[in-house]
Amino acid sequence: MTETALVIVCKKPRPGFGKQRLAVRFGARLTYEIAQALLACAFEDARAWPGPVVLSPAQKEDAAWAREQADRIGRACHVLPQIEGNLGQRLNALDRTLRNRGMSRLVFIGSDSPELGLDDYFTVDRQLESSDAVLMPAADGGVVVMANRRYWPDLSALPWSTAGLRAALVDACRKAGISVHLAREGYDIDEPDDFLRLADCLTGDNRPARRALHALAVKTRSAMYDDKSHTHA
Repeated sequence: MTETALVIVCKKPRPGFGKQRLAVRFGARLTYEIAQALLACAFEDARAWPGPVVLSPAQKEDAAWAREQADRIGRACHVLPQIEGNLGQRLNALDRTLRNRGMSRLVFIGSDSPELGLDDYFTVDRQLESSDAVLMPAADGGVVVMANRRYWPDLSALPWSTAGLRAALVDACRKAGISVHLAREGYDIDEPDDFLRLADCLTGDNRPARRALHALAVKTRSAMYDDKSHTHA
């Protein structure tokens, strides 16, 4: 397990930027709070991961911010900013660089699936023993975890952020002779209702960052219900 690297592909939260589908309903300020709380969950998992961790911010100018987060995570935490290009190009470059640095087993995660945790990543890592790549599909047709022990095929032309991503990714891997295992299905936080769902699915989760995220989801849902009741009063 310790030779497997957990790679967090992330964006630095900024008010008014990112998560625009959430911002339409929640506004810029709350969306920024949500982005921070989601990323805190990924960092929580990184601190508990027994092997190396890689933080890969989307923009080079966020490298200093990422190094601050890496210092808080501690241990073997590396920072490697993403190159310019679409997500497929960025993942291919990240994959190549890490392998050139001697990291042979990689588990790529984002910050949008807080229901996941170490047990899921450990399971994915074990599944790499018998498959070249392991994908955890998302309910919307995407993926929430991508793990591999061989170079990814060319990912640049895949339909990222669409319902056809998972099928296209599986097809690209198999055409390149890369065996693929599909793990259990997860879900990510793309739409406002996805976030509100956390008020239920994180109930009883004792991880501190998840407790904070759960409290934010409960507070948001309650406020929205209050607004509706006042509207109909």
